[in-house]
Amino acid sequence: MDRRDFVMFCGATAALATSQQGVLAAADAQARMYGRSLLVDTDGRPLKARLLLAERNYVFHYPYAGTPCFLLNLGRPIEQAVPLKTDDGRVYEWQGGVGPNRAIVSYSAICAHKLAYPTKQLSFISYRGKVAAKDTRATPNMIHCCAEHSEYDPAAGAKVMAGPAKQPLATILLDYDASTDELSAVGTLGGELFEEFFAKYDFKLAMEHGSNKAQRPVNGTAVVRELTQFCQQEIRC
Repeated sequence: MDRRDFVMFCGATAALATSQQGVLAAADAQARMYGRSLLVDTDGRPLKARLLLAERNYVFHYPYAGTPCFLLNLGRPIEQAVPLKTDDGRVYEWQGGVGPNRAIVSYSAICAHKLAYPTKQLSFISYRGKVAAKDTRATPNMIHCCAEHSEYDPAAGAKVMAGPAKQPLATILLDYDASTDELSAVGTLGGELFEEFFAKYDFKLAMEHGSNKAQRPVNGTAVVRELTQFCQQEIRC
């Protein structure tokens, strides 16, 4: 979305409670804003949205140094709003893709079941545009986690389509500047699992990022890499 659309989106999200009735009106999941971080390539240059290849897994870290996210160009306009719900019953509405064709989406890459996530060594979770014959459990055009086979639809707000996960992946809110074709991460929407993630992987994250560094807020820029460049092995199933 461009800046005007983004402001309208935030307003619509904040007003969601007043548009529902009864218990839903009191139990909404508001957008949570973090520091603005311009998405850049590995050379530190602003990433151009039009250059994102369709159906590739891109990874960056936001809103904390240790929390990975997916950036996906789904290759087609994604404009339909989708009502969703967190595991604890809070409702929210996902507003679709951003960018020049509204084909770009972004989500937390932390699986909502047992918190599997991409590391530099391997990734059990990834988007599958196409599915190879050996991938007997994954469905095309879904984000699939091989840890317990939870599956999410990135074209519907990462809604759970299969497996044991009880809520969608958290949306990473992107601000698209049409004048520069640049993207910035600005917040999240939906069920964050960051506290549980940091508690579960405290020692591992300290080894990966350094003591007490994984929970540092990302501000200014966030480096985007293809998943194949970020980790040594993508687990397929």
